[in-house]
Amino acid sequence: MTTPDAVPLGGPRFQTEPARLYREMRRDHGAVVPVLLDGDVPAWLVLGYRELHQVTGDPVLFSRDSDLWNQWEHIPADWPLLPMIGRKQPSILYTVGERHRQRAGMISDALEAADPFELRRHAERFADELIDALCTAGEADLVAQYAMLLPVRVLARLYGFPDEDGPGLVTALNDMIDGRERALAGQAHLATSMGQLIADRKKEPAHDVVSRMLADDSGFSDEEITQDLMVMMAAGHQPTADWIGNSLRLMLTDDRFAASLFGGRHSVPEAMNEVLWEDTPTQNVAGRWAARDTHLGGRRIQAGDLLLLGLQGANSDPQVRTDASALTGGNNAHFSFGHGEHRCPFPAQEIAEVIARTGIEVVLDRLPDIDLAVPAESLTRRPSPWLRGLTELPVRFTPVPAL
Repeated sequence: MTTPDAVPLGGPRFQTEPARLYREMRRDHGAVVPVLLDGDVPAWLVLGYRELHQVTGDPVLFSRDSDLWNQWEHIPADWPLLPMIGRKQPSILYTVGERHRQRAGMISDALEAADPFELRRHAERFADELIDALCTAGEADLVAQYAMLLPVRVLARLYGFPDEDGPGLVTALNDMIDGRERALAGQAHLATSMGQLIADRKKEPAHDVVSRMLADDSGFSDEEITQDLMVMMAAGHQPTADWIGNSLRLMLTDDRFAASLFGGRHSVPEAMNEVLWEDTPTQNVAGRWAARDTHLGGRRIQAGDLLLLGLQGANSDPQVRTDASALTGGNNAHFSFGHGEHRCPFPAQEIAEVIARTGIEVVLDRLPDIDLAVPAESLTRRPSPWLRGLTELPVRFTPVPAL
């Protein structure tokens, strides 16, 4: 399936100007773009809104079963994308059919049982602790010192981890998600931690997500539950941290949100929703595999071809965004949480939104006259085609005492 004009899925432009890059890809290749992954492994990137709706809405033709991939013979054992595009991973990501529906139900039930008031209380407490650690200095990096530390601490508490495990989980998750030389080590640390938590909860159940998953009578193994917890932690932490960082960046750099920075909260949800359309944390997702030869967006897709879900490209598809206006109202038809039976479970979306909104509101409440400490155009992003987040968000403010 390799085509001579395939686009390498990497490089600095995903960091510096992804919107322009997606426009050029769409102009040159249409809604379905031939791309090359690390090691020149071929795949298709689906940028069209309608085409992405078709792929995510047909789990039989466009399967989540990675065994179908026609490139496995070319994939080395140390390929850095294996944590993201794995083979024989017994997690919900690679389960199909009725078994997938059972697993999705188990996870949704375990998350939905979390008390929303308790969730917000945990988020506020951890957010306040993080602000206490930096508020007397008058300056901070709200990515490294705040956004990157908050979601995993809240999620770890919901799952049943002791608070002191949080920092190690953050490091492991970030290593795994970045898809570089530490990816496999990060994945191993996460798996070990989850396995230990499951062993502890089998001996002594508690009121937490892990205990509720273990109590489910659908007959899932410890390994399956471990894998699902890893997926939930990875999907819940980094995108939520980037949602916080990207929303704060928007509010600090766009005059439309200036009033919110000085005592108002009313446009926090608007900024958060705009980010999901224009600057979504999860840019591209792997993937789906064609169960048979087919056509999509004018392309001939062969059985076993890998299709990557271009969420940000679809969100900005001119076929559905004809006026290219910013969407800050209640329009939630973006792809930022996916679509179809493999989309992010609704309770997980709610948890992410509570953590992100609480994190942003605590910053606005606690740090008066907050402002960017560097020119807006100097802010940089992580060099990843998968997740879009700031490398740092330096701010200054009048020092205030810790609580």
